[in-house]
Amino acid sequence: MERSPEGGRPSADMSPAEELALTLTRNGLQRMTARVLAALLFTEQETLTAGELGERLRASAGSVSTALRTLTTTGLVERVPVPGSTRTHYRCPDDAWVRLMSTQNEVVRAMLAAAERGIEAAGDDSAAGRRLTTMRDFYAYLMSELPLLLDRWRRPNPGTAAGGERR
Repeated sequence: MERSPEGGRPSADMSPAEELALTLTRNGLQRMTARVLAALLFTEQETLTAGELGERLRASAGSVSTALRTLTTTGLVERVPVPGSTRTHYRCPDDAWVRLMSTQNEVVRAMLAAAERGIEAAGDDSAAGRRLTTMRDFYAYLMSELPLLLDRWRRPNPGTAAGGERR
């Protein structure tokens, strides 16, 4: 992955896939996980094997395997059976981003519960209690809005690249 002399910013000759991987890495994804995800998003092939990903990325089988395990756990990548092949194939499903956000309800619920326990412990009159109340209110808002947002996204939309229906 090419980087500019400044260290973390994309260079002019960086491919869009490399730029996406760098952006994902800067925002918390492990480097190899980001590179594997970018490779699967930018490929013209329907699926890729772990070996093909390793070759494209010049990466070890172990690092690719670890990245694929992380990505399949989050739902951003899925295993796909390919008739006549004994190897496991991988792809980014069309609804990967919806799957990822759908799992966030568990995270939001846990954060909401943690904030409520914190308010009880700190007292709602304290400075900590006020901060935790803001946190609780934010996560309560997310709990109510996120399912509605995902439902709206799933509805057919004539403006999508899929020709009228989001998959």
